[in-house]
Amino acid sequence: MIKGSALVWHFRSDEAENIGYVIPTTVVSHFLNDYQKNGKYTGFPCLGVLLQKLENPALRESLKVPSSEGVLVRRVEPTAPASSVLRKGDVIVSFDGIAVGCEATVPFRSTERIAFRYLTSQKYAGDIAQLGIIRDGNSMKVQTILQPRKHLVPFHVEGGQPSYLIVAGLVFTPLTEPFIEEECEDTLGLKLLAKARYSLATFEGEEIVIVSQVLAHEVNIGYEHMGNQQVMKLNGTTIKNIHHLAHLVDTCKDKFLTFEFEDDFLVVLHREEADAASSDILKEHAIPSIRSSDLSEPYAEANNNEIQKTSEDFGESPVTNFEMGIDCLLWA
Repeated sequence: MIKGSALVWHFRSDEAENIGYVIPTTVVSHFLNDYQKNGKYTGFPCLGVLLQKLENPALRESLKVPSSEGVLVRRVEPTAPASSVLRKGDVIVSFDGIAVGCEATVPFRSTERIAFRYLTSQKYAGDIAQLGIIRDGNSMKVQTILQPRKHLVPFHVEGGQPSYLIVAGLVFTPLTEPFIEEECEDTLGLKLLAKARYSLATFEGEEIVIVSQVLAHEVNIGYEHMGNQQVMKLNGTTIKNIHHLAHLVDTCKDKFLTFEFEDDFLVVLHREEADAASSDILKEHAIPSIRSSDLSEPYAEANNNEIQKTSEDFGESPVTNFEMGIDCLLWA
């Protein structure tokens, strides 16, 4: 039923009785329009920028902002389309012709103001936004496409089945939120969990690939107790995602498979012995294939504009659309 400006959903079951969820009608409307527009639900889009309020006069003067307007761009997500038109130090003063105040608000209804993110929430994936910006004291207009945020660790698994690759009993899989929930956060270790929560993807298709478990066999002796560790390189090549790892394993002609893990842990396997052991490992553990079906497709090298990771790629990041930490900083 609908109450006021929200949809109230009640349900009963054997485990839960008379539990209600309140969904704002604006969210329901956005969902329905999004599905009609894109043929599927894509979610709320965003600019992919970290913004700072400009309420301090000295700060505005130093940026050559002539009036009490605008928000300062402090970081741009590398995978966001806005990264091609915005840069750190820009001041966004308007969005689709609507002036943005220095406190990160915009006009709403007659005499009210609302958070700047309201404007992006009215958009849909693929929509274009025109931004008025001040850069080095010069006013200009730029356009960017709005897309939903691309999380380094996805909230959902495409197709419902996780990707996996088994090499000599080492089970590799991308880190996902469902995996974290199933494994329990305590088993991942603080470093990996912090990376999953706060690191930014630096290029399209980037994944954190981990060894989730080791199927014990004489070929992997000494490695059987490792698990939930991120693999960084194979034979010196940085791993981009699980499909890239499968491609590197398939095309390797070296005598050894040398995996480098986080914290400099090293796993070296004799390549031919690893191949020979695969059938025994699969048979012993009743596993039908050494890899998920999606990894059987040929690997296509994407034209990724990869960037070198810096300390900025690890820290506060847009896990959600809410303000984080310092009140004057917000993601949009």
